[in-house]
Amino acid sequence: MYQIKNRIYPAFDKTQKSGVCNFLRALVKQNPKLGCSELLNKFVEDEKYYLELNTSRFPFLADVIDDDAFLKDTEAYIKECIKYYEYKEKQRPIIEANKAFEKKKRKFLQEVKMSKEKPTKKQLYYYDRLCKKYSIEKKNTDELSKLDLRDEIERILNEHSDDYKIID
Repeated sequence: MYQIKNRIYPAFDKTQKSGVCNFLRALVKQNPKLGCSELLNKFVEDEKYYLELNTSRFPFLADVIDDDAFLKDTEAYIKECIKYYEYKEKQRPIIEANKAFEKKKRKFLQEVKMSKEKPTKKQLYYYDRLCKKYSIEKKNTDELSKLDLRDEIERILNEHSDDYKIID
């Protein structure tokens, strides 16, 4: 897609080309079921309508909207955008699987890190208050890691989760 950007719209300056290309890419993304010619017709009709009202975001298109070179370039860019989004859609399952794997990996690495750290004062205080609240005998926390204490707090909360349920 980026190679075609260098070849299309030679008469436009950099910002004009960028604006039209971004708009076309968004148009293709919003209308994935439409074909190339339908998207081109939609773009041209909309731009002509807005040019007549003098509210077009691309006033420089007034002179070239019916030009064959402009229509060819626009059609070529729309085709590239369609290919790009089709390829991206085919890659979605792989990307989602990679995201899930990376999430599991981050969680595992966080737990490894926590298993080597001492518990925080906040954790110790919370554990102490939970033990008092539920009349549980406290374990010796000197040997516990941050991860161990987190799991212990979680276990206590799960055991006594009935206390938090709303009775109808």
